[in-house]
Amino acid sequence: QVQVVESGGGSVQAGGSLRLSCAASGDTGSMNCMAWFRRLPGKEREGVAAIAAGGGGTYYADSVKGRFTISQDYAKNTVYLQMNSLKPEDTAMYYCAQDAGPCGGRWYLPLFGHWGQGTQVTVSS
Repeated sequence: QVQVVESGGGSVQAGGSLRLSCAASGDTGSMNCMAWFRRLPGKEREGVAAIAAGGGGTYYADSVKGRFTISQDYAKNTVYLQMNSLKPEDTAMYYCAQDAGPCGGRWYLPLFGHWGQGTQVTVSS
């Protein structure tokens, strides 16, 4: 079993930055894909970014490419989401997710086995 806990959300003005953290514990060695999702008000959960274990690559939604960066600190079992040039439309609850399956072809689908409780990001104009 894997537990994940997000932190780092908050309120910022448009153009600002935030860094989200996802600390994992448990059987983390079996996880192959780590991702961030978000749920915008009134919408379904959507994939934001993902990173494959062992340097297998990163994946981004078109809406965040060039602004967000996902990274992983193996020693700390932590995945980060650096968010720059934030826009009001980035306002959402952000969730960390991890799964034993591969990222490729499915990272943007909310089919992950392990989810955090979410952290709120609010961007004001």
